[in-house]
Amino acid sequence: MHILWVEDEEELLAEGERFLRGEGCRVSEARSAEEVPALIMLEKPDLLLVDWTLAGRETGLDLCRRNDREWQLPLLMLTAKGDEFDRVLALELGADDYIQKPFSLRELLARMKAVLRRSGRGGANRNGGEAEAAPAQTDPVLRRGRLTVRPEQYQALLDGELLELTRTEFALLERLARRPGRVFTRAHLMEEALGDTYVGFERTIDSHIRNLRRKLGDDPAHPEFIQTIYGVGYKFNPGSDEKTGVDV
Repeated sequence: MHILWVEDEEELLAEGERFLRGEGCRVSEARSAEEVPALIMLEKPDLLLVDWTLAGRETGLDLCRRNDREWQLPLLMLTAKGDEFDRVLALELGADDYIQKPFSLRELLARMKAVLRRSGRGGANRNGGEAEAAPAQTDPVLRRGRLTVRPEQYQALLDGELLELTRTEFALLERLARRPGRVFTRAHLMEEALGDTYVGFERTIDSHIRNLRRKLGDDPAHPEFIQTIYGVGYKFNPGSDEKTGVDV
C-alpha cells in the first residue's frame, strides 16, 4: 500500500509515517497542496491522506475537490473539525472517508484499508507487505452482483432483464454503482450525476432514489443495492458483489 500523506503537522506526520512503515506501507510526504500534483505523477500512490488545514494558498478541501475532478484516487480526510456540517462538506467534495483528530493510528490504518477495499485497489496483506493493486478496469460495463450497468448503451439490467429507467434514474444508478461504498451527499449527486443544468431541491433526489429502488426491487430496510446514510445521502452497497460472488 503506497500512501501520499499531505500534512503540515510535523510531529503527527513523523509518528504516523513510522507506524505505517512498520505495518508494511510505503509513505510519501507533502507539506502543502501545491506539492501534490507532481508527487502523484512521480510516486503514483494508492491512497491520499489529506489534512483539512494546510499551509499555503490551497486547503485540503481544495485538494479534495481537485482529486475528485482529475485523479480520482481514494482519499481519506484528516481534520480537527468534528461537526456534522464539516463531515458532510468533506464527503460532498469527494472524500471517501473522514477521521477526526486526535485519532488512533490503528484506527487510521483500518480506515485506510477499508477505503482501499471499497475502491478495488487492495491494501496491505496479512504478512504486512504490500498487496498488488487490482488490475485496471478496462471494461466499460459495470457488473455489480445481479445488476449490470452499460453506460455507453445507457442500459441497466437486473438478472439479465432490461430496466425501464428515466435518464435521471440511470444517471444516479451509474454514478452510485461506479464507486461502491463511497458515500454521496444529495448535493453531490445533483452536481455529479445530474449536472449543472439540473434545477431542483436536494430532497428531490429522494424521490428519484425511491423510484429507482422500486424498479430494482430494493427494500430500503434491507437494501441489496442502494443504502441510505442518514443525515448525509446515499451509497451503493459494496456487499452486493459478494452476495453472488461476482468479481468486479
